[in-house]
Amino acid sequence: MIREVVITADGSSTIHLPEWDEQYHSKHGAIQEAYHVFIKTGLHHLCFSKENQMKSLSILEIGFGTGLNAFITLLEAEKLNLKVDYSGVEGYPVSSEEIAQLNYPLELKVEDKISVFNELHDLPWEDKNIISEHFSLTKKQLFFSEIKDENTFNLIYFDAFGARVQPELWTESIFKKMYDALQSNGVLVTYSAKGSVRRAMQSVGFLVERLPGPPGKREMLRAIKIVSKEG
Repeated sequence: MIREVVITADGSSTIHLPEWDEQYHSKHGAIQEAYHVFIKTGLHHLCFSKENQMKSLSILEIGFGTGLNAFITLLEAEKLNLKVDYSGVEGYPVSSEEIAQLNYPLELKVEDKISVFNELHDLPWEDKNIISEHFSLTKKQLFFSEIKDENTFNLIYFDAFGARVQPELWTESIFKKMYDALQSNGVLVTYSAKGSVRRAMQSVGFLVERLPGPPGKREMLRAIKIVSKEG
């Protein structure tokens, strides 16, 4: 499948798939979307809300892709003095040629972190890699249906391709795997707000909230694993 690196509305790059008319990130702004959906609504929710205020997090990303979400999480971990153990799952890793065209360190004005961004992609898959005192990364090349983690993560970034082009990634069976992978009171955030996605989440036990979306999207979803004392 042909993949093209393109520039989104906020100046940051993403990868476009012409055959599907689909992007790795929002055409309205890749960085804006990533910060709103995953940092503000996910990571900050777990660090700053009254019931949480966590100082260490285990994060699973569904769709490692361009590495943007991992990179901004690393930056945020350093800023907040937060310890993050990050796992990124990807079935089809981005090529080195595509990575070379991505402009995230420049757009984020952290040119001194270009080598760190490249390191996220260059590090070996399947191994836990210590990037800094604040951030470790494990990249796993497998399909989402192959995830078998249980009671492991505090937070899931669900950043799969949209249900329009890959509906099999937004099913009850996938969200059951996500539910099982989270610890009690763990959170899943995603850019999607489709009713079918919300119902699939609810059917496996998630408490689901509709929240304001990033630029170009009216709403997004945050799902919480609530486990009763009896269960």
